[in-house]
Amino acid sequence: MTRPRILVVGAGFAGVACVRRLERRLHGGEAQISLLSPFSYQLYLPLLPQVASGVLTPQSVALSLRRSARHRTRIIPGGAIGVDAKAKVCVIRKITGEIVAEPYDHLVLAPGSVTRTFDIPGLAEHARGMKTLAEAVFIRDHVIAQLDLADAGQDEAERAARLQFVVVGGGYAGTETAACLQRLTHHAIKRYPRLDPKLIKWHLVDIAPKLMPELGDKLGGAALDILRRRGIEVSLGVSVASVDAETVTLTDGRVLPCRTLIWTAGVAASPLIGTLDAETHKGRLVVGADLTVPGLDGVYALGDAAAVPDLAKGDKDAVCPPTAQHALRQGRKIADNLVAVLRGRQTYPYVHKDLGLVVDLGGRDGVSKPLGVELHGMPAQAVARAYHWSALRTNVAKTRVMTNWLLNALAGDDFVRTGFLASKSGTLQDFEYTDAYLTPEQVREHTASLRAAQG
Repeated sequence: MTRPRILVVGAGFAGVACVRRLERRLHGGEAQISLLSPFSYQLYLPLLPQVASGVLTPQSVALSLRRSARHRTRIIPGGAIGVDAKAKVCVIRKITGEIVAEPYDHLVLAPGSVTRTFDIPGLAEHARGMKTLAEAVFIRDHVIAQLDLADAGQDEAERAARLQFVVVGGGYAGTETAACLQRLTHHAIKRYPRLDPKLIKWHLVDIAPKLMPELGDKLGGAALDILRRRGIEVSLGVSVASVDAETVTLTDGRVLPCRTLIWTAGVAASPLIGTLDAETHKGRLVVGADLTVPGLDGVYALGDAAAVPDLAKGDKDAVCPPTAQHALRQGRKIADNLVAVLRGRQTYPYVHKDLGLVVDLGGRDGVSKPLGVELHGMPAQAVARAYHWSALRTNVAKTRVMTNWLLNALAGDDFVRTGFLASKSGTLQDFEYTDAYLTPEQVREHTASLRAAQG
């Protein structure tokens, strides 16, 4: 008999956790496992701000799939652009550009998320994101380039504009990005004797009334104090009204001469979810407590792309937040349930209590709330780094990260500009391929034509 085909879409925390659990629990002849990803690595997303600031090298947070995957998993280099659940086919665009129909018996959807944007004039053309490894490396180059250009220029107004930076988003990503990059420019400016350090200005903007409200008032206030003590101007209850190549206009009427807008104002589920005829909740695919998609046979969803019921809260409307720790555990739960289905056993719902939150603000600063215990300063940063270090999947990655941290602590920051993707502007429209997906009607048409062509 043909072995059941399990196709896992996405190599983030959820997808990789699912595949690794399946490899450990299934016997060689029980199923065919395929993992679909446009890149041959798993990105450790929480450490991207440290890549952008140069504390960590890009290789440190890119964990090779081919190095750690067992031979029983087939890695497909490409991206899913549509799903025909009735035909049990996933439409894939390979990295070669070829479009193929990949049949499945069980489909695990873990495509993750993209940067959430709004209809703000100039945003897609001029804002830069922090969702991919390429974006983090580009932002580092771009920030250092602004120092070089300011040093080389003669116009005082242009110089001041190049040394003004705006980060939008007061969540974990935005707060850590602003904190880490401000620390980088604070140290780098000492190497530019022609530049006045007072010209460097960092702004953190968020429409919410509080900074990182999930941490609570005390820790959120502590983080706010740390940022303001460093000279970062934090504006709450404010957003961006428009942006162009030279200015950022805020909703409170301020116009900031600026060449750098970093957009981290939340995430939205992958556009792949829109190709399915299925119910969504705020853009995320509605799933049952066992992570199955109602009405779609053999389809599971998890992570940022799924609205997974949060049974631990006791509220029927509560869903799990899109965090790494939930994605990891959901991946393992789906794997356990898939094994149970293949062996004719009972499946179980996903139940998990939050282990807490950690925020690394660089230097000796941090705020953390592990298991409800509130910490700030060096103890908080130690907990944050210990958590991230332990969560890294391979010993190679752990060694690289620890070595980078020790080297940075001893030798300080470096300010090398590599010229990465110098031919691109590095904006959201350069890195966020949100126009690559099919409509449900196009999916059905592609499925029919591709299956006919493939015999």
